[in-house]
Amino acid sequence: MRLQGKVAIVTGAASGIGKAIALKFAQAGAKVVIADRDMKDAQITAKLFADDGFEALAVEMDVTSEEAVKKGVEKVISTYDYVDILVSNAGIQVISSVDELSLQDWKKMLAIHLDGAFLTTRECLKYMYKQGRGGSIIYMGSVHSKEASLLKAPYVTAKHGLIGLCKVVAKEGIKHNVRANVICPSFVRTPLVDKQIPEQAKTLGISEEDVIKKVMLKETIDGEFTTTEDVADIALLFASFDSNALTGQSMMVSHGWFMQ
Repeated sequence: MRLQGKVAIVTGAASGIGKAIALKFAQAGAKVVIADRDMKDAQITAKLFADDGFEALAVEMDVTSEEAVKKGVEKVISTYDYVDILVSNAGIQVISSVDELSLQDWKKMLAIHLDGAFLTTRECLKYMYKQGRGGSIIYMGSVHSKEASLLKAPYVTAKHGLIGLCKVVAKEGIKHNVRANVICPSFVRTPLVDKQIPEQAKTLGISEEDVIKKVMLKETIDGEFTTTEDVADIALLFASFDSNALTGQSMMVSHGWFMQ
């Protein structure tokens, strides 16, 4: 029970990687906050957790809205009095070459990935600093925090930006025992990735099988997808680490894609 008594907010937690992380935290004893822009989905997930004997709170949160983030974190504080862990996980994907990418899609991607990370971090830090309990901020990066791929300019830009934000938060937060780290997975077979496969096949003029083998898994050493469980295990490590020795870091979970 490495997170016994801890309160953890996970954004985009109604499905995919976020849901896996929230479950891993709950199994480790945390009170988990299922923060998602779709309140119905958040409530369904929270109920599933509760049915399994875990404590979970559903919170509606559009991470691009300053007011929504503020209200969401306030709801957590009014329910539990404190927050110990934030996992900034909410994200989407847009597939387009730079020359055909709309400014609207560019801004939308940066808003969700970067503005969302900033807004949730700022609101949680206010309470973490006051509480005197320390804390852990975890950002969902990507191999694209280190590398680039075709058709993903705003995603690559945003994921690179998260590493910069993390390093600043790690330096500013240290006097309050608040740590910040980034998880950098390769492709994880979630609905978000499944949606990309036909999109990339159409744009690149190749088969969906070739997208998987020759694009998504080409740089891995074993041709395997990273799993949500893999990512959740690293999130638990960052959330439960006992000292400030592990802060300001980005950890690859990528089957050998981009070895540091």
